[in-house]
Amino acid sequence: MKALVGIVSFLAILLILLPGPLYKFEILPLGTAFTGMRWGFYAGIAAFLLFIIQLIFARKSISLVATGASLILAAIAVIFPLSMIMKAGSVPAIHDISTDLDNPPMFEAIVPLRIDAPNPVEYAGPETAAQQKEAYPGLITKQYSQNTNQVFDAALVSANTMGWEIVNSDKTRGIIEATAITQWFGFKDDVIIRIRENGQVSNVDMRSKSRVGKSDLGKNAERINEFFADLDNNLITKD
Repeated sequence: MKALVGIVSFLAILLILLPGPLYKFEILPLGTAFTGMRWGFYAGIAAFLLFIIQLIFARKSISLVATGASLILAAIAVIFPLSMIMKAGSVPAIHDISTDLDNPPMFEAIVPLRIDAPNPVEYAGPETAAQQKEAYPGLITKQYSQNTNQVFDAALVSANTMGWEIVNSDKTRGIIEATAITQWFGFKDDVIIRIRENGQVSNVDMRSKSRVGKSDLGKNAERINEFFADLDNNLITKD
């Protein structure tokens, strides 16, 4: 029984951890990868049930080290998907986030890169805007006292710091386009930063849009907040 708990736990963690890299390197399609994770979750639950059976009928066979390691693997296999499910339930099922909902920045250089993307390059529309307003009311146009050239330079530094692949950098027009690639699954999300002069201040807007998936699990909003936190720090440091 001890060996069975270990095998099922190990299988569970493999089914949870491997689908991401296998999809990232185009070995598995996305649907199959998610199916694998679902079975990993089930295997994690099965490992706990087997441990309970072992505890009841074969307690003497329990090894503190081996069984403990198996339970840790099983716990990860169960908790990780559950956390994703809980996250999905706490945010709206949208994947196109912008600080300017009335006039969102429009992708240009990114357009050819999204030809085969399931999610179209156009802005998702008023329904998405309404859901964003309710879920992320703090995502609005940011204003800075520095001129647009200074803000652009700092924004480009921040974009590189975030590890994005810069696709377009046009200082004259105040436009930066880039692609962010997630670590685990390698999902590609596209971003555009727009910098405009507004009297004595510089307005900065950002839009982040996923290429695949109905819900981004809050990742695009998180990315925008992280970018502005870094930009704030860059501009303060320069002052």
